[in-house]
Amino acid sequence: MYLYKLLFITALALSSTVAHSASKVVLVLGDSLSAEYGLARGTGWVALLDQRLQQKKISASIINASISGETTSGGKARLETLLKKYQPDIVIIELGGNDALRGLALSASEKNFRDMIAMAYAAKAKVILIGMQIPPNYGRDYTEQFFSIYARVAKDTRSSLVPFLMEGVADKPEMFQADRIHLIAAAHPALLDNIWPHLQNALTKTNQKIK
Repeated sequence: MYLYKLLFITALALSSTVAHSASKVVLVLGDSLSAEYGLARGTGWVALLDQRLQQKKISASIINASISGETTSGGKARLETLLKKYQPDIVIIELGGNDALRGLALSASEKNFRDMIAMAYAAKAKVILIGMQIPPNYGRDYTEQFFSIYARVAKDTRSSLVPFLMEGVADKPEMFQADRIHLIAAAHPALLDNIWPHLQNALTKTNQKIK
């Protein structure tokens, strides 16, 4: 009887260790800012995130499903398949910029965000929504209404919000590529720093062994 109890306790301890140390899956659903547009391979913020996780010995796999030019409707159309294929623990949504640059209806963009978040929650994944801003030449009302979508959706859905992906670099012309839209590699560590606290918190909640 004593040996049976000892084996049972040992098995429980081992199963607990495995559960806590299991690699988490992070799915990044983004546009060109996450797809390394105009950059050397491995220099964008998603690649830098993978490096940081390895350096900190955090067990997590990064799936970068970002596509240059992606819109919220495109991301929504792809998400169900991605959720089934990768079964992520965390979904990072970095979309919306292309919707605004094309002047698409803000109500449609907002609905797409809400639908994507609902899909992720249904798949038992946490969500990090990344906010974007657009140039003021699109008109004050449109730019302000666009930016307000992120905070409203995050609050209503209780999602984690990165207020503005390009915080700290958007006002520095030298950080942009020649097209004045995409960032150079030197700006991407700042993007990662803007995202990192939110992702680290999400990972900590899904894996209590992360410090």
